[in-house]
Amino acid sequence: MKFKNPMIVVTDIDKSVEFYKKVFGLHVIMDFGANKTLTGGLSLQTAETYKEFISTDHIFFGGNNFELYFEEDDFDRFAEKLKECNVEYVHPIKEHSWGQRVVRFYDPDMHIIEVGENMKVVCKRFLNSGMTPEQMAERMNVPLKFVKACMR
Repeated sequence: MKFKNPMIVVTDIDKSVEFYKKVFGLHVIMDFGANKTLTGGLSLQTAETYKEFISTDHIFFGGNNFELYFEEDDFDRFAEKLKECNVEYVHPIKEHSWGQRVVRFYDPDMHIIEVGENMKVVCKRFLNSGMTPEQMAERMNVPLKFVKACMR
């Protein structure tokens, strides 16, 4: 068996396609009308058809037990771009204890999206600040092998 891709249910598929295009640069690569697959493997399914699939009249949006996770090499550029996209933030940019900067916000159907700074970029930032690989591994709470792999 092979996992193929995540699929999220949306209320307005065209609005969602436009959102993911504007914010992330994703494009439709397969269009089945009520289901569209975007670059990167994310699939969107209309709420109307999904209700039929699972035999219900109730689809719940806005849960906080799931998120779509993206990593960005140029986190500062993305953060600036995000300001222009008029998104509703779950929280502003913050830095986790391991040094990775992240931001979380909602898509049009209140699915939580997290964008994190690429971990290789975090390693390079720490290296450029003068940290040794051993100090980086301790600061990030990761094995030294992970740090060395990021430095390649």
